[in-house]
Amino acid sequence: MKKLLVFMIDALCSSDIEYMKTLPTFKKIITEGSYVHHLLPVHPALTYCCHTSIVTGVYVDKHGITNNELLKRGCRSSDVWFGMKDEIKVPTLLDHARENNLTTCSINWPVSAKANYTYNMPMIVPYHYKGDHPEDYLYGNATDILMDKYWDKYKHLMQGPNHSLDEFGMALILDIIKDFGQSDVTFMKLCDLDTVRHKYGVYAKETQKQLEIHDEQLKLILEAIKEYGDIDNTHIVIMGDHGQTNIDDVLNMNKVLYDAGFISCDDDGNIISCDAYAHSAALTCFIELANPEDSIMEKKLKEFLDSLKDDKDIQLRYVLDKKEMKERYHLEGPFDFVIESKRNITFDYMNDMSIESIWRSQLPGDHIIGKASHGGSPEREEHTLFIASGPSIKKGVVVHSANMVDEAISMAKMIGFDMPNTDGKFIEDFFI
Repeated sequence: MKKLLVFMIDALCSSDIEYMKTLPTFKKIITEGSYVHHLLPVHPALTYCCHTSIVTGVYVDKHGITNNELLKRGCRSSDVWFGMKDEIKVPTLLDHARENNLTTCSINWPVSAKANYTYNMPMIVPYHYKGDHPEDYLYGNATDILMDKYWDKYKHLMQGPNHSLDEFGMALILDIIKDFGQSDVTFMKLCDLDTVRHKYGVYAKETQKQLEIHDEQLKLILEAIKEYGDIDNTHIVIMGDHGQTNIDDVLNMNKVLYDAGFISCDDDGNIISCDAYAHSAALTCFIELANPEDSIMEKKLKEFLDSLKDDKDIQLRYVLDKKEMKERYHLEGPFDFVIESKRNITFDYMNDMSIESIWRSQLPGDHIIGKASHGGSPEREEHTLFIASGPSIKKGVVVHSANMVDEAISMAKMIGFDMPNTDGKFIEDFFI
């Protein structure tokens, strides 16, 4: 029986391919298989939106994961991230695999808490959590057998300010393969390349060191499969969820709206009322009307946002209303406009109204306002990669570009079943 291993490297960029060809494990997979050099993400190219499109094969307007943060109307930011599997409006590839009587394993995948997979350890511990009791978020959301068997053994890897999701996930996946055998479908996510790029920039030398670590991690998984699984019948997929872009400026869009009279604040800078409110998606920004039925305010806001296209510093590339964002990017959610700059601007999420400037400094390492970020439209310069090898995959094919929604249906084909009602198409040039 054909099997599937997905090795997800968060923030893997198209430009990484040449260095990957010099690393032993990646080189072997690339040489024996084929790859898409420019895999175009969905909009916004944020981790949770992209991961969900990868496993569902549909765009954001269908699966409903519109941001990392759980957005709701009400002119306020959210500290809560998407996490529960039932927040996804359509089935995943792993759901279809279970329906086809295949075993499934998902490690550190976003928006997978309480998923009905054979083995599941979701990415559910809050992004900024540095405490000593991450199990409070995992018990009841992860598969019971994994918590019962491995938590006491590996909990130290998830505790405190120096916790490591990657080390925790690697420890789990190797033990799972050893103790339970190789699952028919395995999804493994690693985060540290994304962290490095947010801290040092897209092309920093530190990224090569991190790729070397990921190369060794994949080697360890493949060695475990060779010993306890069926490597000859395994399709190996190496992928990223988005690229990244080096950031020049950080813009407080709610301060822009405040200065233009759309937001009112008290003397301490706390918002009292608003007609419009901005939600950061890093390289893009969602603008919410307080009253989406107020056509006069909608027109006023649209005219103001359009005027920022000519602002010498902000230089908006586009201002899309609800109809336009759905038609152009298959994007919809609890907001009324989406904007993006021509420049490498990321949109601040801290929304400090007490400062005079609409601009603020970067915070290296931060997932939105760091040295580099993502969340933009698919046209931005750095895309990601999709590399595949295995019994159904041709050798040496390089496809210039494909869409993120093409991945799920193509991976399903590798292991012998169809995924109906997706937005994607097979990457036909890959298949024997």
